Amino acid sequence: MSGGRNKSISLLQEEIKAAHQLLEGTVGEVTIEQIHWHPAGTAIPLGASYAHVILSEDAIVNGILIGGTPLFAGEWKGKTGVSELPPMPNPNAPGLPDWREWSRRVKVELPTLRKYALAVYAASDAYLATLIDEDLRHPVSLAALGMGEATIEFMLINGVLGHAFTHCGEISCLKGLQGGRGYPF
Repeated sequence: MSGGRNKSISLLQEEIKAAHQLLEGTVGEVTIEQIHWHPAGTAIPLGASYAHVILSEDAIVNGILIGGTPLFAGEWKGKTGVSELPPMPNPNAPGLPDWREWSRRVKVELPTLRKYALAVYAASDAYLATLIDEDLRHPVSLAALGMGEATIEFMLINGVLGHAFTHCGEISCLKGLQGGRGYPF
């Protein structure tokens, strides 16, 4: 970890990089059948779960934190590796939309989605490189989600870092239920 006055940013950079590496390693080599397998109950298919993590990070970093256009709506529009985007938040309906129906219909082209993921990771890295520790306390409006405010720190720790780690467990389980190896260690 680099020293200086931006210890929190340096730690976040390292941890988000580790989350990306674990996510990619956990997805690993999977078949098209494993990607689209519909588990029993309310769990979502592996490919949809992976896409959800990547699309969410793009929306959080490029849309909410930077205030720009997410890659999936800009330079990567139609090239993300998903057959359709999930339902978007509605400011008139507080909270996040239910992605379960989308997750059962979406088709994932993994090599293309992984290329898009690399672009999302690079955009996140570039954004983090612009921050100093004091920036982490700045408020961010979540009005588009029908919610109040959060800090940049909260969004990075919970919306990006924690989100990726959480879904690694889900993806690992989905692989295991299909007879595959979950985590890469």
